[in-house]
Amino acid sequence: MQKSVSSKPLRRSRQRERLLDILRGTSTHPTAGCLYDMLKPEFPNLSLGTVYRNLAVLIEKGLVKKIDSGSTFDRFEAKTTPHYHLICRECGTIIDFEKRMFPEIETIISNEADFTVEGHRIDFFGTCSGCRGRNRNNS
Repeated sequence: MQKSVSSKPLRRSRQRERLLDILRGTSTHPTAGCLYDMLKPEFPNLSLGTVYRNLAVLIEKGLVKKIDSGSTFDRFEAKTTPHYHLICRECGTIIDFEKRMFPEIETIISNEADFTVEGHRIDFFGTCSGCRGRNRNNS
């Protein structure tokens, strides 16, 4: 579910801009630690705390989403258009699924439950083709 987007102006930050660039340029849904590792060569004084703070600002502004994939570490993405996630229980890969399967779900729930829906999230858990292939080869 998406949080309300803050209307406060966003102060310019090179680190935050690069963080957003990285997220917009990848489909891998990286962790904060992975983002830190990618940014550290460019910003030698960068701390992991700074990455988390910048992610929080970007989430508050509606530019980034946090994905709780059921693992120890949250993952992040800059794709804010409606889509679903396919999450591999074996390797942790998160795959975006773009086709809107249930466009009317929010209206139905709002009407049936007398509830104002502000967004929704649907994740599918299973095994990716890579892990299925490895499992077949190991059998």
